[in-house]
Amino acid sequence: MNIIDDLQAISVQEQTLVFSQFNEAHAWLLGGHLRKIALTRNLVLAIDIRILGRQLFFCALDGCTPDHANWLRRKGQVAAHFLRSSYAVGLQMQQQETTLAEKYGLSAIDYAPHGGAFPITVVGAGVIGTVTVSGLPQRADHELVVEALCAQLSQDYSTLALAQS
Repeated sequence: MNIIDDLQAISVQEQTLVFSQFNEAHAWLLGGHLRKIALTRNLVLAIDIRILGRQLFFCALDGCTPDHANWLRRKGQVAAHFLRSSYAVGLQMQQQETTLAEKYGLSAIDYAPHGGAFPITVVGAGVIGTVTVSGLPQRADHELVVEALCAQLSQDYSTLALAQS
């Protein structure tokens, strides 16, 4: 994995994966699609979708522990705070050789700059929420969300996927 290449690819993902509108019905469809992928692939996964801090979808599949929900919360707060994917923020911190606590005073108890949370962006409104998954290695968590967003937005995932490491 090359940090610079991943950051550039994530910027393209964030600019491309934008909804014309997003509401409770969209959250249900996106969450259901993520759940279906996880079940098909036998993944232990937790899923959380929020708009303006309001939880619209939550699912914890067999094998999840309370830690999964805590990771969802912490990664989601990074995406909501920085209006970027939590994976991009984590890569930026790694690139700058710093932490959220050192640079921004954000506690690791409440903020986890690890892959899996992606901003929900709406044309004309900007970032209105987050979709977050937890259960896989962080890069795979990020890519699973991107794959599901591509399906919901009729985008070709193969053109937006991060390069194979």
